[in-house]
Amino acid sequence: MKEILFTQKVPVKGKYDVIVAGGGVAGIAAAVAARRAGKSVLLVEKTITPGGLATIGLVNFFVPMCNGRGTVIIKGMAEEFLRLSVKYGFDTIPECWKNGTAGADKPRYMTHYSPQIFALALTELMAEEGVDLRYDSVVANVEMEQRNEGMHCCGIYTESKSGREFFEGGIIIDATGDADVLFRAHVPTVQGRNFFTCIAKLLTLDSCRMAAEKGNIRECYRACFGGNATLYGHNHPQGMKLFTGTSAEDVTEFTVLNQREMLRKLKGDDRNTREVVTLPTMPNFRTTRRIDGNVTLQESDTFRHFEDSVGAICDFDRRDFLYEIPYGTMVRDGFDNLITAGRSTSGEGYAWDVLRVIPPAILSGQAAGVAAAQALDTKRPIFAVEIAPLQETLARQNVMIHFDDSLIPEKVGSAKEDTGHI
Repeated sequence: MKEILFTQKVPVKGKYDVIVAGGGVAGIAAAVAARRAGKSVLLVEKTITPGGLATIGLVNFFVPMCNGRGTVIIKGMAEEFLRLSVKYGFDTIPECWKNGTAGADKPRYMTHYSPQIFALALTELMAEEGVDLRYDSVVANVEMEQRNEGMHCCGIYTESKSGREFFEGGIIIDATGDADVLFRAHVPTVQGRNFFTCIAKLLTLDSCRMAAEKGNIRECYRACFGGNATLYGHNHPQGMKLFTGTSAEDVTEFTVLNQREMLRKLKGDDRNTREVVTLPTMPNFRTTRRIDGNVTLQESDTFRHFEDSVGAICDFDRRDFLYEIPYGTMVRDGFDNLITAGRSTSGEGYAWDVLRVIPPAILSGQAAGVAAAQALDTKRPIFAVEIAPLQETLARQNVMIHFDDSLIPEKVGSAKEDTGHI
């Protein structure tokens, strides 16, 4: 491949205690948590709309946050964000969870919400908390140097309408969802693969009539698919490759194929009876690239306690199944100020899916923000923060650190329900 040497003087635009790359729900949780701990925080987001897959990806579904037997497992900022997601828009929270009478025979604690209104609320949250925002800005590269504790990230280069700029940071949190910062910093990463899927929002005359009859705007919306592959690969076209999501060529091919497939399906409809009101403005990838962490969560880690747990989580597809998020899934020895959260935490197979969905992603973001503040206060490498004080702080913030063994039933099922396009 032909190459050119590019040299440029880049202005240093600012210095922050914590820099968060990526404005999905994990990144926002990390930024807000660090800011609430008294740190100066910059969040860099490549679009102009926060929330990531939870908003612009149109995956507007807080998956179950309870064990399916009436006990809330995922708490802390995940529950705070769930309530924020429906504060100004519609919800589908089961009535039993609104009046506190949920039990073993009741629906699980989950909700759909308006992705656009949630995005507006997230912008307001960050502005009110004092997080500095840089929208329409891409993290183009990082500046690394060798220090006694290992490799150190001095800061990030961004590319935007302002050109290329540099921001110095004490702790860098990679919440891009694709481990883009970690990859550029040469942190060991693992490449994922993705099925063919794309979801948009559709209105029809019939759905609008139903909404008017029921007096609920949510009834207006219908799903409109390009690729229709589920979480487990059902409906993935035979012979079609799996997509990485980590190159411009791959993202473009995935997007074009999905958009053409969506249009093909729409061509058979009466054009006066339906309208696509929202296309996703980021690809519906699930698992692109993640850190090869100090610990990698496995599906077999169900019901296992970890000494370095930063939060208990539940399986969104199976009642009773419980996990804990080890802090080691977010860091790598030898990189003293780099940590990740959300989709790029270290999980293998189905465990990666359990970690990446909205509530656990928020929980890992909260943990990353608190850990960043603690690392700065104690002047310790981020991979070597003291776990007990970290857990104590998260527990005060209403995070369940370890699930109670009394929640483990004598017998549990194993069949996954395939909830589809999450």
